[in-house]
Amino acid sequence: MEIVFATHNLNKLEEIKAALPLGFVLRSLTDIGCTEDIPETGDTLAENAAIKANHVTQTYGLNCFSDDTGLLINALHGAPGVYSARYAGPQKNAEDNMAKVLMELEEASDRSAYFQTVIHLNWQGEAHSFVGEVHGKIIHEKRGDGGFGYDPIFVPEGYEKTFAELPLSIKNQISHRGKAFQKLMAFLKSS
Repeated sequence: MEIVFATHNLNKLEEIKAALPLGFVLRSLTDIGCTEDIPETGDTLAENAAIKANHVTQTYGLNCFSDDTGLLINALHGAPGVYSARYAGPQKNAEDNMAKVLMELEEASDRSAYFQTVIHLNWQGEAHSFVGEVHGKIIHEKRGDGGFGYDPIFVPEGYEKTFAELPLSIKNQISHRGKAFQKLMAFLKSS
């Protein structure tokens, strides 16, 4: 059974390929000839994930899933949220984004935050959604060389190290993206 992951990100694609149930063939946007940039114009992570998956299903007639992820900080009323990748501007620079968050939280006593990943799946004519979250806090300075995005300033609950300091094997087990994709895989295995 063929399924499209609405991404051009080869790292994400390989990660998911390894977890797919037997009998599934995973394709990327590049594999199906979708070279256009699908605009993420939604007001929520769920809307953005649906926009990408729906574009593929409507244009190519294929089963498809897409994900969108955001960092939601309580003291910033849920920001950066849907704007996480471009919080400090359209250049989508992780260093700039982290600097902006740290500056905005400089005087904040509440540094609680959580990452959320939403997956939208169009499967056999039906839409499904899977959500994964990991709660934690934003620390005062960057730590660690691993990961990407906000990982160097986020410490998950129950840990003392940032996502950028934790081994990838642990991060993948506890992360928002890992939890959402586990739910997707469980659904596909039962289909």
